[in-house]
Amino acid sequence: MNMNVNRCFALLVFLVTVGGGECLGATERYNVDADHSIVGFSVAHMVISKTTGRFTDYTGFIEMDPDGKTVRAIEAVIKTASVDTNHQKRDTHLRSPDFFNVEKYPAMIYKMTSYEKQGDQYVAIGDLTLLGVTKPIVLTGTFNGVLPKDPMGNTRAGFSAEGKINRKDFGMNWNKALDNGGLVVGNEVAIRLEIECIKQK
Repeated sequence: MNMNVNRCFALLVFLVTVGGGECLGATERYNVDADHSIVGFSVAHMVISKTTGRFTDYTGFIEMDPDGKTVRAIEAVIKTASVDTNHQKRDTHLRSPDFFNVEKYPAMIYKMTSYEKQGDQYVAIGDLTLLGVTKPIVLTGTFNGVLPKDPMGNTRAGFSAEGKINRKDFGMNWNKALDNGGLVVGNEVAIRLEIECIKQK
């Protein structure tokens, strides 16, 4: 009986110190500082160039152990009506049912489901819900470090990430054909994120 207890205890110690080492650090919540972040995108325009844009209204957070450089959760809510490509007529079209259909779908939502560390990079897999459709997307990024104390006394952390989606996967199908056989709008959308977060007190 005592031998069995000892074996169980030894197994528990092994799992905690080896198998579950990532769980030992303290997980802290960092909220996205939208004033110092960029949620941007680019998409081909008439084949020969790219249109760039961003969203200006969003919230999000990251739960992580900054010392262990491990991540527990990432979530974000982006208001689709805040799309901004620096062109009023185009932005109005993007908000219409042809694209983001903002009256029916006022937000897109991202939730990380898993991640792995590959050298200095993180590969995060998450669910993106857009136009009522949820699809997995992959974001590859770097953890840029922590500033323990800014002039206001806040602890900050920074991240950079990139990814891509096919907009047609979410039912965003509007397009027009060009005389040369190309399309006005590309289907692949590149995502670029520069995220600065503040530790929740």
